[in-house]
Amino acid sequence: MKLLVPIGHIAVLVMACFVWLSPAGAHHILGRPAYSLNENSNTPPSMNGEALIGDYSVTYMMFPAFPQPGKPGRISFYATRIDDGAPFTGDVTFKVRAFSWFSWLGVTDEPETLGVQRPDEAVFRQSFMFHKAGDYIVTVEFEAGGEPYIVDFPVHIGTPAPVGPVAILVIVALLALLAVAVVQRRRAATGKLRAARDAARADRG
Repeated sequence: MKLLVPIGHIAVLVMACFVWLSPAGAHHILGRPAYSLNENSNTPPSMNGEALIGDYSVTYMMFPAFPQPGKPGRISFYATRIDDGAPFTGDVTFKVRAFSWFSWLGVTDEPETLGVQRPDEAVFRQSFMFHKAGDYIVTVEFEAGGEPYIVDFPVHIGTPAPVGPVAILVIVALLALLAVAVVQRRRAATGKLRAARDAARADRG
């Protein structure tokens, strides 16, 4: 039986693996980066995201545009109810943990608490300073109506790498699947040649 992997399906398989490996949790969202301006400056943040999570609409920003080791930075977080636009007024906890390749398998380091903040004119502000360059996951947590709300987003500290860890992981997976497809095609071609040779020998016999 021949088992061939169509090259056009490789990207779909890789994305399916990522979805399967993503950890699930109550109201758990992985934020996606985008650029936009600060509310009181023209300096773009390094991270800006919006999401609907449970009964709330949340917005988060991280400044400055390119966080560096040993340099102070700030996270701004907003949370308002979807139904009436009322801002969240409870406590918000900010945590951080180092990103590693094993994070995709659910193996993570213990997070470090950056602080617990109260709202300042409906905005939760958390300062930070990373001592080492690298990739991190920032977690913002709060509880409303007896339910936990968790927002995760990736942060890179230091000079941006030309290729990020996620891109490298995708490239490695694509190359592995491509190698499997090539080997399978070669085996199929070899099998056809052997069958043709055996048939030719049988005809001569």
